[in-house]
Amino acid sequence: MLIALKLLGSIALLIYGMKVMSEALQKMAGPQLRHMLGAMTTNRFTGVVTGALVTVAVQSSAATTVMTVSFVNAALLTLAQAISIIMGANIGTTMSAWIMSAGFSFNVMSLVWPAFLVGIILIQAGKHRYVGDFLFGLSFLLFALGMLKETGIEMDLANKPAVVDFFASFKTNYGTILLFLLIGSILTAAVQSSAALMAITMVLCSTGAITIYQGIALVMGENIGTTVTANLAALSANVQARRTALSHMVFNLFGVFWVLILFFPFVRMVCGVVGLDPDAAEQSPTQLSFALATFHTFFNVINTAILIWFIPQIEKLVCWLIKPKQTEQEDEFHLTYIKGGIMKTPEISVLQAQKEIAIFGDRMQRVLGMVKDLSQETDEKAFQEIFDRIKKYEEISDRMENEIGRYLGQVGDAHLSDDTKGKIRGMLREIGELESIGDSGFNMARILQRKRDTKVTFSKTQEQSIIQMAGLVDGAMTRMNVLLKGQKEDYTLDESARYEMQINNLRNSLKQQNIIDLDNHVYSYDNGTVFMDLVNEFEKVGDYALNVSEAHLGEKLEA
Repeated sequence: MLIALKLLGSIALLIYGMKVMSEALQKMAGPQLRHMLGAMTTNRFTGVVTGALVTVAVQSSAATTVMTVSFVNAALLTLAQAISIIMGANIGTTMSAWIMSAGFSFNVMSLVWPAFLVGIILIQAGKHRYVGDFLFGLSFLLFALGMLKETGIEMDLANKPAVVDFFASFKTNYGTILLFLLIGSILTAAVQSSAALMAITMVLCSTGAITIYQGIALVMGENIGTTVTANLAALSANVQARRTALSHMVFNLFGVFWVLILFFPFVRMVCGVVGLDPDAAEQSPTQLSFALATFHTFFNVINTAILIWFIPQIEKLVCWLIKPKQTEQEDEFHLTYIKGGIMKTPEISVLQAQKEIAIFGDRMQRVLGMVKDLSQETDEKAFQEIFDRIKKYEEISDRMENEIGRYLGQVGDAHLSDDTKGKIRGMLREIGELESIGDSGFNMARILQRKRDTKVTFSKTQEQSIIQMAGLVDGAMTRMNVLLKGQKEDYTLDESARYEMQINNLRNSLKQQNIIDLDNHVYSYDNGTVFMDLVNEFEKVGDYALNVSEAHLGEKLEA
């Protein structure tokens, strides 16, 4: 029982170490990682190299794949670019297998304690805490590998007749290979960590419990099982993201297919590279672990070398298998980049939310256009249709604020860099101000409806003033949307500030003129009230647009 608990505890620690390492590296890389994925995918070959480098950096092909799915979901990568990155991620993940094989070939425990010491010093110092987090994750990983190795020796499965007889009952034929492949797939999908299953496979092989043939069959199953992670992450994403996740499964299924055809000669070739006789009675644990890592590398490198020439065909296949739903083609009122749930790379999820906020801004500017149409509409039926549409958009703005806010709340619960936490705070302010623009748009529609019901007619001067005010506010909104779509480093608050000043000056001027006109009985009190209510709502929209711009740029306009 104690040995079983040590085995399970070591596996849990291994998974945790990989997770801490991956999160720390993502926080250190942060924006650079995002720029790398976007900039280094100009063709299929650079895409493969990028995927491999990023996976080596974050030590998780699942993280890279889910990150890629997130990018496609946010329209930052095309499907073809994403497929090449996923191919590279499969090559990059072989580094984890080599780290583990090294852990089974020499005593790594001696490296753990200095890494723990340096890690805690860096975390406490604060300045380099992400490096400290990485060292802690690496220490947990190495410690888990050392414990797995010791546990494997303690288990001594090769000298336990019941275990030996059980695995010996499986003949070395295709039926056994397919069974172990299925077991590897199911276990990896359940644990959602191919690294953990790779470690277990190395323990079983190095202790003599299973043959190298059965071990390699488990590794093949792990390659299929690991694709489940990205497909689960993509379930709530858009159609292109689901296609990206499926392409990962297609890639690995094809590799398993051709390896199964050539299985026994291919395994003997791999074993020959590391100097291992796969059919020998006595085998070196070190050579067995190296043989598994070598197979994993050959499998992914050769598979990529074959399929890199067929990326357009893979793209056509997944597009044929996953067709867009009718709502994804036509329904403009659903969120485009956020489909519920949350991707497992929170640093990348922020980009999806920012894309959604940019759409939010465009929709709110559209409301102002509807208000302008409503003010000029004379037909009662057409007036009501536009009014109902503005009301619908106000409801949409409420829903968008709630859904984006909930999504950002989920992202904010993860371990994030300080820069990303600051962005989330700014984005929460942005969506609150955008929702207020929707409210003001509906308020203006109700003011215009009141104007119609009370039969108030504006003078030519008043109409021109409203047009002038609407033009300034539209300019402020246009500037706001330019900022929302761009990088904050490329813009300043100056132009937004100029619009704010012009809107305030015009509002003050119209307010003074309205008092004079009322005193001189140029128009009725009802007329003046409706007019100033409309002007004040326009001025509020200008304020909200400035607030969004401030939140996005992280600046504050001085009073």
